[in-house]
Amino acid sequence: MALESDQIQINNAQTRIHLQPIAAPSILGFYGLAGATFMVAAHMAHWYGTGISALYLFPFAAMFGGLAQFLAGMWAFKARDGVATAVHGMWGAFWMAYGILTVVFAFGRLAPPVGAWPELGFWFIVLAAITWVCVAAATAENKGFVTTLTFLAAGATTAAIGELMGVEWLMMLTGWLFIIASIAAWYTGSALMLKEAFGHTVWGLGESRRARDMHPIAVGVGEPGVIHGQA
Repeated sequence: MALESDQIQINNAQTRIHLQPIAAPSILGFYGLAGATFMVAAHMAHWYGTGISALYLFPFAAMFGGLAQFLAGMWAFKARDGVATAVHGMWGAFWMAYGILTVVFAFGRLAPPVGAWPELGFWFIVLAAITWVCVAAATAENKGFVTTLTFLAAGATTAAIGELMGVEWLMMLTGWLFIIASIAAWYTGSALMLKEAFGHTVWGLGESRRARDMHPIAVGVGEPGVIHGQA
């Protein structure tokens, strides 16, 4: 009798699923990436500024491109978006590190090197290597991500070579590549925001077939009802 009672309780048990929907983290992430990258890249491309311009740029770059984008990467982790987690987490950390380095220069603890700067070149080697892999992964999502990350990875590549060899024209080329990446990031973030605001696609992102076919509620391993992605 006891076994039959336990079996009845098991059969009558109900499963509760708690969803925690969040706004697409890449809206903030791509806006932070676009804002910081555009301002610094325009200076690199010699659109404006002087040798001390970085002191005026780093607070915004470190906060919006750094802290805000890094937080977006952590929220993308919660949204089960591996590409956005890697991109926003890595580039957010880079912009925060850029801000710290600029503060160190401002207080005279270190002197900015003249010519080749191999230490910073290795920063960009790491950024380029990981961003190129993110480009490959983003092809499974949409063309907006791919375009942004391709120019971002190309800029990191030329920056690495330019800093290692001390070639000024490569750094100017880096500025232009980053400017294009920032425009693509602004478009991608805007497309995500408009889609969320209106409930349908307003600006196309060129979603892959896999992304179009994916049901908005994906069943995870042991996590039925988990929302996957950000679209």
